[in-house]
Amino acid sequence: MKYENFVLNSERKANAVGKGMTRKILAFSKGTMLCELHFEKGAVGALHSHPHEQISYVVSGAFEFDINGVKKIVRAGDSLYKEPNVVHGAVCLEEGILLDFFSPMREDFLPELED
Repeated sequence: MKYENFVLNSERKANAVGKGMTRKILAFSKGTMLCELHFEKGAVGALHSHPHEQISYVVSGAFEFDINGVKKIVRAGDSLYKEPNVVHGAVCLEEGILLDFFSPMREDFLPELED
């Protein structure tokens, strides 16, 4: 697979990934992946876990995150770290955008690029 040096947001398709949520896969390599997620107010990122490290940055809006049973409200400018295999999820309190960084890349997301 050839990785792109430049990924233009306007050229990436947003895919529905749940009620009130869309995701765009932006730049990635085998070791890392960046995704942009848009949430409508009230959208729920269900509790889940995965073997990837994940860092999230809140671009806009407000979210109540649950990481390993600890809940906290985060807003624009805040960031979060999720260890591999730790259960986490979120509820969108105010319409918003998250940037998610994964390591290694989420191969399970790649089919979204084929749509």
